Amino acid sequence: MDKYQEQPHLLDPHLEWMMNLLLDIVRDNDSPPALVHLAFKFLYIITKVRGYKIFLGLFPHEVADVQPVIDMFTNQNPKDHETWETRYVLLLWLSVTCLIPFDLSRLDGNLTSECGQSRTSVMDRILQIAEVNIFIFDNFVVFLDRFITRPDVKKKKMADFLDWTLLTLSKSSFQTMEGTIIMDGMLQALAQVFKHGTRESCLPYASTVLECLDKCKLSESNHTLLRKLGVKLVQRLGLTFLKPRLAKWRYQRGCRSLTANLRLSTPDEEKQIPYILASDSDEDYDVPEEVENVIEQLLVGLKDKDTVVRWSAAKGIGRMTGRLPKELADDVVGSVLDCFSFQETDNAWHGGCLALAELGRRGLLLPSRLTDVVPVILKALTYDEKRGACSVGSNVRDAACYVCWAFARAYEPEELKPFVNKISSALVIVTVFDRDVNCRRAASGTFPHGIDILTTADYFAVGNRSNCFLNISVNIAGFFLAYFAVFPKLLPLAMCSDLHTRHGAVLACAEITYALYKLATEKNRPITDYLDQKSLEGLKQIHQQVCIHICLSITISCHECHFFIESISCFHLLRDPSKRNSFLFLWNSQIFCIFHYLK
Repeated sequence: MDKYQEQPHLLDPHLEWMMNLLLDIVRDNDSPPALVHLAFKFLYIITKVRGYKIFLGLFPHEVADVQPVIDMFTNQNPKDHETWETRYVLLLWLSVTCLIPFDLSRLDGNLTSECGQSRTSVMDRILQIAEVNIFIFDNFVVFLDRFITRPDVKKKKMADFLDWTLLTLSKSSFQTMEGTIIMDGMLQALAQVFKHGTRESCLPYASTVLECLDKCKLSESNHTLLRKLGVKLVQRLGLTFLKPRLAKWRYQRGCRSLTANLRLSTPDEEKQIPYILASDSDEDYDVPEEVENVIEQLLVGLKDKDTVVRWSAAKGIGRMTGRLPKELADDVVGSVLDCFSFQETDNAWHGGCLALAELGRRGLLLPSRLTDVVPVILKALTYDEKRGACSVGSNVRDAACYVCWAFARAYEPEELKPFVNKISSALVIVTVFDRDVNCRRAASGTFPHGIDILTTADYFAVGNRSNCFLNISVNIAGFFLAYFAVFPKLLPLAMCSDLHTRHGAVLACAEITYALYKLATEKNRPITDYLDQKSLEGLKQIHQQVCIHICLSITISCHECHFFIESISCFHLLRDPSKRNSFLFLWNSQIFCIFHYLK
C-alpha cells in the first residue's frame, strides 16, 4: 500500500470492498482473536495511506453497530502494545456510530439486570472509554468532540466531563513527560469542545476554563505543542465570550458574493457601494471583562519563540478583533504596532507582521491606519539583525511580504495609491538582493510591479542569487523608476562584510554603470544625467575598497575589481576637469595594486 502514498485517491474505487471484506472477518464470532487483530491492522494500513477523514464515511453506522463496537472496545487491553491498531480503528468506528440521530438512552433499555444489579448506560460506557484512551491516541479528540457536543450528551454529561478535564489538567505538570502527555490530551479535548460546541452550551464554563488555564502557566513551558494548544484554546474561549457578528465598521471591498460583483458592470454602480460603515452605534456591544485577558495572552503569543504559536496567536487576534467595537479594535491594532520596536526581538516583529496581515485580510485594518502601518512594513522588509557570526530576520522579511500581499488584495487601488511607489521599490529590492531564496520568491509574487518586471523576476528566475545580482538587477534597472530603487541599495551592499554578497553587488554595479554609459551614448547625453553626486561618491568608495582587497590577495575581489574598473573607465567624466584628477588617482592606485598582486 505504501506505493499509493503520493496518489492515495487511486484507492477510492476499491476502498469499500476492501473494508467490507475485512469487517466481515471482524464481525464473525468464529474468527480467532489473532485473525481479528490482523484484519484491524490491515484496516489501519489503508487508513494511514488514504487518511482517516475519507475513511470515516465508509464505516457502518447503523443503530445495531453501536453496542458491538462498544463491546469490542471494552474487551481491549489498553496496555497491550501489540494490538494498538485494533483500538485505533475501533476508535474511528465509534466516532461514526456515536452520531446516530437518536437519544442514546433509548439503547439502554432496562438498566436493572435480573440479579438486581444495575448496568452501566451506553453514555457512561463511552465516557469510560474516553477517560482511558484520551492520552493514547491523538485522533481521539475527533471522536470526543462529536460525542460531547451531541444534544443529549451535552445536556447530561458535559458539565461532569469538563470538571474531570479541568481537575486532571490542574493536577498535571509539564515538568514531566507523563504530565506533558496528559496535558496535551486535555487541551486538545477542550479546544475541540469549544470549537464545535454551541456558544450557549459552552459560555457557562468558559470563565472557569480560562481561570484554570491561567494557573497552568503554559507560556513558561518548553514544549511547543502545549503553548500552541494553550493559545488555540484561549482564542476559542475569547470567541465564546463575544457574540458572533460581522463588524459593520470593517473595510469592505466589493461584495461578498461573486454574483453581486459580476453585476457591477459600470463605474457608477461601483461607486454606490459603501466600502466603510464607520458607525456601529445601533448595536449594543457587551464586552466581558475576560476578553481583555484573552487579548493580552494573544499579544504575548505573538512574541513566542516558535512560529506555529505566533501564527495561531495572529489568527486569534484577527478573529477576536472582528467581533469588537471599532474603538476597542483600534486599540488592538495599536498594541500590535507596539511589537515593531527595535527593543523587541525578531520573534515580535514576525508575529506583528502575521497579525497585521490577518487584520488587513479581514478588512479590520482601516485605511486611516495605513499611514502608521506602511512605514513599519517598509522597515520589516529590510529587517536584519546581527547575532554573532550570523544574522536573523529572514522570517520577518518573508512575513512582511505576506502583509503586502494581503494589502494588495484587501484595499481598493485608491487607498494604496499614496504608498504604491514606496512599497513597490522596497519589494523590488527584496526580490533582487535578498540573500534568502524564500524571501526573494515571496517578494516576486507579492505586489504588482508591472508585467515586464514580473516576467523578468519570476518565481524560478529569482531562485539563483547570481542571476539576481548579475542579470535581473541590470534588466530591472533599465526601468526609470526601478533604477532609483535598485542602484542606491547596491552601493552599501558592495561594501558589506559578507564576501559573496559584496562580490555580486560590485559586479552588478559594474553592469548597471556600463549599461547607463551605453544609454547615455545612444542619447548623446553626459553620464552625469543618470548618476547623481551621491552615486558617484559611492562608486569611488567601492573602488577604494576593492583595491584594498587586491592588496590582500583576495582572489574573488581581484576579478570583481578588474571588471569594475573596466566598466567605469568608459565614463566621459574625464571631460570634466574637476573630476579628472580624482579618478586618475584611483586608476593609478589600481595599476599599482595589480602590479603588487602579479608580483
